[in-house]
Amino acid sequence: MPPSANRNAQVKLGIVSDIHCNVAGLQQALALMGEIDQLICLGDSIYEYRFSNEVVQLLKEREAQVILGNHEEYFFGPQGVRARARDGVDLALAEWLANQPHRSEFTANGRRVLLVHSTPWEPRGTYVHPESGLLARFGEADADIVLYGHTHQQLARRVGKVLVINPGSAGEARDHRNGRQLSCAVLDVASEEVRLIDFPDPRIS
Repeated sequence: MPPSANRNAQVKLGIVSDIHCNVAGLQQALALMGEIDQLICLGDSIYEYRFSNEVVQLLKEREAQVILGNHEEYFFGPQGVRARARDGVDLALAEWLANQPHRSEFTANGRRVLLVHSTPWEPRGTYVHPESGLLARFGEADADIVLYGHTHQQLARRVGKVLVINPGSAGEARDHRNGRQLSCAVLDVASEEVRLIDFPDPRIS
């Protein structure tokens, strides 16, 4: 969907997070999602000291709405100077990624959607796992829907009046509850139906 399109008309959101340079995982997620109106990446598309031209190029080509995670903060921070200087890093793609926000808000089908990598509150960075009591704080967010990543553990749950979704990781499996598979999610904003999709890492035969 072109940038000038009305986001309010978007109904079906494809959601990925924590790709960590795994372009094969991202490609498989996109294939399994099917037709979507908007692709969303909730941060950590790269590693703290490793960049993936292929992952970032694909996100850019798909006109994904991308936010930054802690790994991008490391890569583009003072500690990432040597990593950014390595041969092979596409500087234009790195600049594009660096210019993405840490959080984003938009309206889709009349619902306020908030994108964060870890938490809606500051300081950000806490790992809020599905069993964490801190998940209750997501219900305080000034939004109808909160999408977050960071934990590599999928979740779709209503917390108070807020629908909270974590797609898990499309790049580095850590969720024992789905057999340590990769995962992504598709959200129909109109019906608030969430489809969590598990799949094996394509890099592992």
